[in-house]
Amino acid sequence: MYRPRTRRRRWLAGLTAATLTATGLTCLPAASAQATGKAGRAAPGGKDPALLRIMRSMSLQDKVAQLFVLQIHGTGATTDDPAAVAANRRLYGVDNAAQVVARYRPGGFIYYGENVTGPAQVAAFSNGIQRAAAAQPHRIPATIATDQEGGIVARLQPPATQSPGAMALAAGRRTGDARALAAITGRELRAVGINQDYAPDADVNVNPANPVIGVRSFGSDPALVSDMVTAQIGGYRSAGVTATAKHFPGHGDTTTDSHTGVPHIDHTRAEWERLDAPPFRAAIRHGVEAIMTAHIVVPSLDPSGDPATLSRPILTGILRDRLHYRGLIVTDALDMQGVRDKYGDENIPVLALKAGADVLLKPPLDEQGQGVFPRQLAAVVAAVESGELTERRIDESVYRVLDLKRRRGLFRDPYADESKIARRVGTPAHLAAAQRAADRTTTLVRDDAGALPLRPGARDVLVTGWGVSTTAALGTELARRGATSTVRETGINPGPAQIDQAVAAARGRDLVVAVTNRAWDIKDEPGHNGPGQMNLVKALLATGTPVVVIAVRDPYDIAWFPEAPTYLATYSYTAEALRSAAKALFGETDPRGRLPVAIPDRDDPATVLYPFGHGLSY
Repeated sequence: MYRPRTRRRRWLAGLTAATLTATGLTCLPAASAQATGKAGRAAPGGKDPALLRIMRSMSLQDKVAQLFVLQIHGTGATTDDPAAVAANRRLYGVDNAAQVVARYRPGGFIYYGENVTGPAQVAAFSNGIQRAAAAQPHRIPATIATDQEGGIVARLQPPATQSPGAMALAAGRRTGDARALAAITGRELRAVGINQDYAPDADVNVNPANPVIGVRSFGSDPALVSDMVTAQIGGYRSAGVTATAKHFPGHGDTTTDSHTGVPHIDHTRAEWERLDAPPFRAAIRHGVEAIMTAHIVVPSLDPSGDPATLSRPILTGILRDRLHYRGLIVTDALDMQGVRDKYGDENIPVLALKAGADVLLKPPLDEQGQGVFPRQLAAVVAAVESGELTERRIDESVYRVLDLKRRRGLFRDPYADESKIARRVGTPAHLAAAQRAADRTTTLVRDDAGALPLRPGARDVLVTGWGVSTTAALGTELARRGATSTVRETGINPGPAQIDQAVAAARGRDLVVAVTNRAWDIKDEPGHNGPGQMNLVKALLATGTPVVVIAVRDPYDIAWFPEAPTYLATYSYTAEALRSAAKALFGETDPRGRLPVAIPDRDDPATVLYPFGHGLSY
C-alpha cells in the first residue's frame, strides 16, 4: 500500500489588487482558496462590496449568461474563416467569439484542439476575447479554460511543454514532479491567456475496463491519488491558474463512457467513502477552487437515478453540506450523452443549478444541428421568473464566478503578454523538467527473457503496432541509439493481411518492438478497438524473434498476451514518453516506474498478475 506523505502546505494568495474603475472594483486583494475577498469593509457574509455592486447593475439575463462556459469555433476572436463562421452561426447565430461576447456576455470559453495552432495564436485569441469582454457595459473578464491534463489529454501541443499524464506521474511516485509539472503547465497556460485548467483528474481508477478515465487517473490507490491531486493543485495555484478536480463523485469504476451513455457506479456508500471520496476530500482541504461533476448515476448516494450533475443529494447534500466545499462547481460538458438521455437539453441547466452546480459547460447542438445555448439561457431566465429557481440562487453562483475571476487577477489584467511567449512557453528548462519526470515513469513490468537492456550498437529492429506517429517516433529514437529500425504501423485493429505483413517483416530481425494502445479492448464492434492488437502480438511472439511489447496507454494490455516475456508501460505516447522508453531499452536510464494500479488476470479478475507497486529495474 502506498504511504501518503503528511507534509502540508499553506497557500497565501499571490495575486495583487484588482482595479476596474468603471464599476468601482478597486483594491481587491486576493483571498485564500476557500475564503471570500476582504476589501475595506466586507459586506454581510464576507462578500466583496465591489462585486456586489457589479451584480446589482446586471440584468437577470446577464447574470445567467455568466454561468455558461461555451465552446467556440475558429482560431481567433474575430475569425472570418468560412467553416468556423458557419459552425458558430449554428451554435449562436453569430460569426465568432467577439460577437458571442457582444450578444450574450457569457462567463467564458473552453478551447479544444481545433482552437489551437500555436502559443502566439492562442495568446492573440485569448486577448481578443478579453478585449471584447472589456467593451461590454460591466467589463467582466472572461474565464478561458481548457483540458490540459498532460499525457493523452493536451489541447496545447508542442512547442508547449508536454507533461506526463496522471498515471505516468503516479508511476514515478514523486509528488514533487506532479507539483512542478503542474506549475510549468499553469505558467504556460497563463502565458497564452488561459486562466482555468480542467485538471487534475481525482478519479480512482479501480476498473481496468474503464473506457474514459484509465491513464487520466493517478491510479487505483486513494492515498496515492490524493497526494498527487493535491500536489498538482498547489502547482497550478502557484502559476495563477484555477485547478479543477474532476469528476465528482468519482468516475473510476465504470465500463460505460459518459460521452456516449449513462454510467452506473455500484459502489456502496462505504465503498464510496473508502475509494472515491478521499481525493476530493484532500482537494477540498488543500483549497481547490473548482470541482467538476460527473454524468454518472450512483444509487448509493442518490437512489433517484439522476446523474450526479443533476443530483441535489450529491452536489448540495454531500459536496456542499457534508464535505463543506465552498468553491465553484462546474458541470462536465452538457453535450455528453450521459446527461442528455432523459431530461431534455433545455431543462438540463435548470436542473443542474437546482442541484447545486454553478457553471454550465459546453451546451450542445440539437438534433437539427442548431445550438441549444440561446434556448438554455432563456430557460434559466424563465425558471427564475416563474419561481422554479430563485434569483438568490442565481446570485450565489454568479458571485462565486466573479469572485474567482477576481482572485485570478482578471479584473486587474486579463491579458497575455504576446511579446513574451517564446520566453515562457516550451522553454528549454520546462522541456528538460518534463523529460526528467518522464524518465522516472517508464515501468518495466516483465523481462523474463532478460532481453533488456539492449546491447549498444547497431541492431536490426522492427517497430510495429499502433500509431503512425508513435511507431515512427519510436523508430527514430532507436535509430539515434545505433539501431537499424524499420517501421511498419498496423493500426488500431489490424486484420489478417496486416498481421501477416508484420510477421514477415519480423522474421530474421534481431528484435521486434510491438506498440500497443488499449489492446485489452477486444470487442469487435463500433466504439471498441477490436482483437487485432492482441492477435498481432501473439503472432509476433510465435515467430521466435525476440519481442518487446510497449503499452503506450493503459498498462493492462499484458493480461491479453501474458506469454509476452518482455513488457514495458509508458502510460502515454508523447515524444517524451517514447524517448524515455528508448532510453530504458538501451540502459541509458533505469526503468524506475512502479505500477500505480494492479494488473488482474483477463479471465479471473480476482487473480492479480502484477500487483500495485510492481516494477523491475536493472
